[in-house]
Amino acid sequence: MQNLEEMIRQLPPELQQEVTDFVQFLLEKRSRRTGKPLRQDWAGDLREYRHEYTSMELQKKALEWRGD
Repeated sequence: MQNLEEMIRQLPPELQQEVTDFVQFLLEKRSRRTGKPLRQDWAGDLREYRHEYTSMELQKKALEWRGD
């Protein structure tokens, strides 16, 4: 099997550019993921309201309380 560089050299220039663009896209996509981990320290904060509201009502209330 040919290595990647040899295969790319066999492509016409416009397809070589597509390969370059795709590799740049993959690198950018990968670097975007290295942000902060998802925080879930809020889990369980609404348990005192579980008997007053349905889960849908709680979602709506949480949005109201957050100001969204």
